[in-house]
Amino acid sequence: MPTRYVAFLDQVPAPLRQGLAQLRESLGVPDEFDEEVLAEADAAVADARLPDRDLTEVPFVTIDPEGSMDLDQALHISRDGDGYLLRYAIADVAAFVTPGGALDAECHQRVETLYAPSRRTPLHPEALSEGAASLLPDVVRPALVWEIRLDAAGAPTASSVARARVRSRRRYSYDEVQRLLDAGGAEDVLVLLAEVGRLREAAERERGGVSLGVPEQEVRVEGGTWTLHFRTTLPCEGWNAQISLLTGMAAARLMLDAGIGILRTLPPAEDH
Repeated sequence: MPTRYVAFLDQVPAPLRQGLAQLRESLGVPDEFDEEVLAEADAAVADARLPDRDLTEVPFVTIDPEGSMDLDQALHISRDGDGYLLRYAIADVAAFVTPGGALDAECHQRVETLYAPSRRTPLHPEALSEGAASLLPDVVRPALVWEIRLDAAGAPTASSVARARVRSRRRYSYDEVQRLLDAGGAEDVLVLLAEVGRLREAAERERGGVSLGVPEQEVRVEGGTWTLHFRTTLPCEGWNAQISLLTGMAAARLMLDAGIGILRTLPPAEDH
């Protein structure tokens, strides 16, 4: 079943806010971080060490929903002969987490960031997720950087990953990226994102894959009443998702070649 995303665009009415709080409690959704976890996160930020490899000259950009501060991925794409060179930086949050510590235990307990209509329950304290580990523009951050070479059809021919320090040049929203592309005024990295994204979508169709552009449901409070609206996903959101998927496939290939790790796969479709 596809996932339906619901978001409130205005202040959540008190009765509904209380009901959502009760629902979170019944489901065991974590609340605030305790003081020991927060103190450990603050200490990790103060004692952070950047990787030796320097990729701060690569003009990475981030593309996220409007207003996002937890920027965990940045990309740069350039032409490479008749193909492409993709550099994909993933925020190295693990660099701030001491194995076996209070923060490590809390992250294992939470597993992932949870998104609900009225609030977001983060995996890591904001000092990390929206601060020292976030790939915010014009600041140096530790990252795991994938370098993936693609042929003219967008198929990967080589890949590698290494820790490096990076510096994003610009934070884009999806709406901004689509608007620039539609108007013909986008910078090269965005034009190449569209180019590679379309190639990867074609490859997905050829292998029998399906991506569902499920609209997001938005709840607005207008004149004391609630109204439902739907926001259709933009083409650039699909292209950006294809880059993440491509990186995941490259990681899976490394794991298979090394004979390590556990991969989650879908079984072949059954005839009905």
